[in-house]
Amino acid sequence: MSCQNKTVLSMDPHTRKIVCRYLLAGFSVLLLLCSCGCGIYHTVKPGQTLYRISRSYGVAETTIARVNHISDPTRLRAGTRLYIPGADRVRYVPIVKSAPAAKAVAPPPVPKKAVSSGKKSTIKSPPSPRKKKPVQQRPAKATTVKKLQWPLRGKIVRSFSTVAKAGGGKGIEIAVRSGTAVTAAEAGKVIYGGDGVQGYGQLIILQHENDLFTVYGFNQRLYVRQGDFVSKGEKIALSGIPPAGGAPRLHFEVRKGKVAVNPILYLP
Repeated sequence: MSCQNKTVLSMDPHTRKIVCRYLLAGFSVLLLLCSCGCGIYHTVKPGQTLYRISRSYGVAETTIARVNHISDPTRLRAGTRLYIPGADRVRYVPIVKSAPAAKAVAPPPVPKKAVSSGKKSTIKSPPSPRKKKPVQQRPAKATTVKKLQWPLRGKIVRSFSTVAKAGGGKGIEIAVRSGTAVTAAEAGKVIYGGDGVQGYGQLIILQHENDLFTVYGFNQRLYVRQGDFVSKGEKIALSGIPPAGGAPRLHFEVRKGKVAVNPILYLP
């Protein structure tokens, strides 16, 4: 494999050593790079605002809004999952509490006057209201497989195999017209962009949360660079043809750490 890519040469010696090892070992550097924090997801709680979330994570409010396609920050709903680029862990975000409305206090009941008779009068106190048992909410079940978005639509002309294939690797190939827009399958960080990996042409590798990676090969043009953060569905490249020639197509891989998995299991 060749390490003469301009992007690799422009790196500092330490980073260049890691990337070259990745190129020579066929994506083995993914295990080394997965330790860098590329971002996490924060679930919005009632009373949390985009401003306070941005202050807690040290990320600009406009950046969070752009990555998550938020047009109106004042309408941030509780339960929304926000991707926070550059964050390494979920942080505490203060909650803005609105002043509760004053409740009207009912006057105590007036006891009835006892009628004078030879017998003692007894006044029955009203029965105390029954306390309602708190309803226990069942925790939501976590999904075992995170669903990604198709990078583009087309006919699958090469299916996934656990055996590496010439000119490709452990992924699928989707036939499309040359110059079709390729989009990010999930929000994440660009950890590689260039043509330094033999057999993949112009290549992009994205790192996502939970040690997940996606790989996009056979591109004719790249729109992102190493270190960029992209949102889900963002245009990252234009499809091309394999370096060895043939019909236009996109090579697409999904990796859990350094292990290639079948992309179909992660696609809707």
